[in-house]
Amino acid sequence: MKWMPNFNSSGSLRVIFIIAIFILLFLSSIAYRHNQDLNDSSKLVMHTYEINIQLEQLMSAIKDAETGQRGYMITRNSRFLTPYLFSRDKVNTSFIALKKLTENNPEQKKNLKKLFKLILQRYVSFENCLKYSDPKTYDKRKLDNHMFGGRILMENIRFQANEMNDIEKQILEERLKKYDEEISLSPFFSISLFLAALIFILLAYRQISRDLESLKSYNKKLLISSRLMAESEIIGKFSTWQWDLDADKIDYSDNQYRLLGLEPKSFIPTKEIFLEFVHPEDRSAIEKSIQGIIDNKRLPFIYYKVIRRDKQVRHFKSTGKLLIDNQGSKILLGINFDITDEHLLNIKLQERNNELEKSNQELASFNHVASHDLQEPLRKIQTFISRVSDADRAVISDSAKEYITKIEASAKRMRVLIDDLLLFSRTNTTKKEFIKSDLNHLFENAIAELAEVIEDQKAKITVSKLPKLSVIPYQIEQLFINLIGNSLKYSQPDLQPEINIESEKVLSADYPELLDQSITKYHKITFKDNGMGFDPQFKETIFVLFQRLHSKTDYPGTGIGLSICKKIVENHKGYIIADSSINIGTIFTVYLPK
Repeated sequence: MKWMPNFNSSGSLRVIFIIAIFILLFLSSIAYRHNQDLNDSSKLVMHTYEINIQLEQLMSAIKDAETGQRGYMITRNSRFLTPYLFSRDKVNTSFIALKKLTENNPEQKKNLKKLFKLILQRYVSFENCLKYSDPKTYDKRKLDNHMFGGRILMENIRFQANEMNDIEKQILEERLKKYDEEISLSPFFSISLFLAALIFILLAYRQISRDLESLKSYNKKLLISSRLMAESEIIGKFSTWQWDLDADKIDYSDNQYRLLGLEPKSFIPTKEIFLEFVHPEDRSAIEKSIQGIIDNKRLPFIYYKVIRRDKQVRHFKSTGKLLIDNQGSKILLGINFDITDEHLLNIKLQERNNELEKSNQELASFNHVASHDLQEPLRKIQTFISRVSDADRAVISDSAKEYITKIEASAKRMRVLIDDLLLFSRTNTTKKEFIKSDLNHLFENAIAELAEVIEDQKAKITVSKLPKLSVIPYQIEQLFINLIGNSLKYSQPDLQPEINIESEKVLSADYPELLDQSITKYHKITFKDNGMGFDPQFKETIFVLFQRLHSKTDYPGTGIGLSICKKIVENHKGYIIADSSINIGTIFTVYLPK
């Protein structure tokens, strides 16, 4: 009788498992070397694909920049510049990746260098196109030249990228041929693939588990984001809506219902129901805009009123934009803003403007009174006093002579005060016509106006070259007269007056606490003298109307001159400051926008 081994079930499974392990180890040992070679070949193949992908991303970034630039030049909407602004980072990222990928290929390194040089030239062309398309610096000839040059550069960029692609394709074909040869080297390759597939399945299962966890995390973040958006709509008093034009289905955000005075999801949104909320005065306009959406697939800004369920009238502003998804469905995305508070504020502003207009009219009436009615009796007082002859003065008492002298002085001060008030008023109310002017000519006019005083005091005045600016000429000339006259008035008795005027260009970024940062460049003009100076604690007070640091008996004046200077500089959107030291001198600094 022949002996037969008797295995139980668990023993058989154990043997089978052991045999399978040995088989797997055997196959693995055979496939190990082949897999190593195959891995090296795969890396080479992936290297070629990565270069092609990076070149495609590079071209895509440049095309996005070109599209954004054209959109901005057509619409002047800064949102179109977003892809243009971000394209530089994308280009730099792709270039760094390509530089690393081609570091072992001298020919491709040379081609990449040419490509990057062309891209830099293209971005310079972008900047020039934006510059000469701007209304402030518009130059059609230069714009056309740069646009045409940009098109040629784009063609050269494509040619260079295609050349690199062709080289990579040739290398890829050689590598794929080698790859195919390596695949046919061993009959165990299919088994190796099976093992690899099995490993990948296990890894995929592990990755799926991880992805499920990540998906849960992303869903949680999305929920938080949705809640934040809902809260933002409540705080910002706006709502969003979607209109599927193909299915004629409208969806509202929760806050849209609240803006209409209702609870979220309290009705099914339709065009007809929404029109019931629209104020009768605006209903026909809204109906036309709805039809315009259907016809033109867009919704420009439209302003209208709605009547909420609580009978409260609210002012709305709406806009929308058409989107087409991958399936070709047309969806209009829109936003409604509750601008009631803004509308009421505009009404208040209009009322204030009306009050200001009335105040300006009253000020104009004051100018008329000051220039005619007030000066007429003053002229008569001066005329009648001037007719008192020396013979008449001889027969009157000394006290009467003193009275007449005081009347003459008071009348003279009154005339100066009225003239200064009129000058200050005209600085505020006259038409502000800016003309491109050479400040050197205006300075010469001011010196001519003060020539007599300068000669009497033997003052020494030096000035550097002043710029050409768009200014109100007579006001800048008055500014020079007042500042130089102020230095002459308050000069030291036993010292020759010296006034030095200098000009230079400065950046607003260097003076963040003083200058408006929205204006990049200013012209800084300084007036420095060696006069009697003043206490620095009064460096702001001196620009206040009617403020004087000395009595009128010591120094004549009305306390209006420096106020006029400040107003003139403000009319030019500039700034004026003062700094001084007693018995050393004063420096007035004027900043005028370039």
